Amino acid sequence: MTHSPIDEALSAAGPPQGAKTPSGGSAVREATNVGAFIFDMDGTMIDSMGYHAQSWELFARQHGLSIEIDDLMRRTTGRTGAECMCELFQRDMAADEAWALIAEKEQLYRDIFGPIFAEVAGFSAFYAATRSHGLNVGVGTAGDIHNVEFALGHLKMNPPPDAIARGDEGLTGKPTPAIFLAAAQRMDVLPAHCIVFEDAPFGIEAARRAGMRAVAVCTGHSPEELSGPHVLAAVRNYNELLESKFLESLHVATK
Repeated sequence: MTHSPIDEALSAAGPPQGAKTPSGGSAVREATNVGAFIFDMDGTMIDSMGYHAQSWELFARQHGLSIEIDDLMRRTTGRTGAECMCELFQRDMAADEAWALIAEKEQLYRDIFGPIFAEVAGFSAFYAATRSHGLNVGVGTAGDIHNVEFALGHLKMNPPPDAIARGDEGLTGKPTPAIFLAAAQRMDVLPAHCIVFEDAPFGIEAARRAGMRAVAVCTGHSPEELSGPHVLAAVRNYNELLESKFLESLHVATK
């Protein structure tokens, strides 16, 4: 009998055991055969989603568009910039036009968020602890190179991520698994050995389709909105993962 990557990932996760419950989150399940973490960026590494919403509203006004921001964010979070622009303008557009509009919108975002930049609470400490456990770390984001450089420049991650997969590389956005699969491939880690950290429903679904396990980072959605059989834990921030000894519960994969 053959098994899909998703079946293999869920099998690798094993049954819930040694559960520890972070305050405000779900019980943490121990995980076996873990080789890498893949972090989404906006809303997961950095506390940026509210500022993306502000920049979308400003961008839409400048282009004479009327939008319902909560609906737009629900339909576009996790999708690539080009996909978002087609959704906003409700038409197909050439790549050059789409990316020119994206550059305009994302500059508004960086101008708004830059002076008050903030990480999701505890991210830097959790990243350092992850590195001390010998895990590979990738970033899988629908953001473009300018937003990635902006975020990494503020976060000063040392050492830097082992791999980054972006939405401006021709990869399809979430909920398709392409971005996460590209990050895993670049780290030479099997999808079933990866844990994705995500704040959005499309990202949680992309992890499932990739055959990866996930941790829900509930900065903008409830644990119920980010649930799934592949979700090991739901937390509000990384301090909760540190307090729950999540890293100590892992069994690191050997190649």
